[in-house]
Amino acid sequence: MWALCGLIGLSILLTYSREPHEKLYHVSGSGLFGGLSRVLVFVNWPGALIAIAVLAVVLDRVRQPLLGLIALVLCAVVAVPGVLDQANLDAKWINVVPAIGVGIVFLLTAWACRDGIGGWGDGRGDWVRVAVFVVLALVAVPWFFAEQGVYVGDIPGLGSIFMSKKVIDGETAVHLGEHHGMVGLQIVVVALLLSRELPRMRASARRTALALWLSGLLAYGAGNIANDAWGEQVVKRGWTDWKLPSVVRPDANWLWLVVLAGTAVIFFTALRPRRNQAETHSSSTET
Repeated sequence: MWALCGLIGLSILLTYSREPHEKLYHVSGSGLFGGLSRVLVFVNWPGALIAIAVLAVVLDRVRQPLLGLIALVLCAVVAVPGVLDQANLDAKWINVVPAIGVGIVFLLTAWACRDGIGGWGDGRGDWVRVAVFVVLALVAVPWFFAEQGVYVGDIPGLGSIFMSKKVIDGETAVHLGEHHGMVGLQIVVVALLLSRELPRMRASARRTALALWLSGLLAYGAGNIANDAWGEQVVKRGWTDWKLPSVVRPDANWLWLVVLAGTAVIFFTALRPRRNQAETHSSSTET
């Protein structure tokens, strides 16, 4: 998971350092400084949300409740109004605070892995995970290229499928750089990966909280994917004027109600820990 986030962070650094800010989204910096600024924002969002999930797994192996609490509080600062503003994605000094929380989780992860990672988790349900990823990854094709600083319209065969370079209201349909739809895919992928750890964790309130958090991340990530894809590939084609509301931040809109309902459905049907999960895993390991 950390390697995945590192690769994405590197892509953001290279693209935002190389491309002029006019081609990007709501940033004003350029060059290496502009790239580092956007990476710091990435470490905040989705980094802090992901780190909270990782923290729950790590604390099941490393008994450091005080450090865990400090990391959790620092990561949670990302939810404070004004820390992140979609209309201005230049880094601010306050963005250092959640980044420190993410750094603590990273160090705790390294500590937990000092004797090995202990396998790859429980593979039951992997076919569902793969199917979900494949479907969402196909939707995310334009964002993957945009994150590398390439318009998908410049790729032979894909330009006729996805909008990207058409100028609408003075801006290209799909700007270069990071998209909140791509952030949604990152969140979903990490939640799918970490859900394999749930059966291996000891029965506790932390395990239940992690299951609920992962359920929320899956629904939240899917909501961001739907919002971004609909706006760029449907509304901007002129097929409809009806737009999906944003779910980047908590708001009183119907799509947020769908996200909350989706969280409950995923939790109770797929991720809620059963009483015998950890015991079954423990018994099979001893055997």
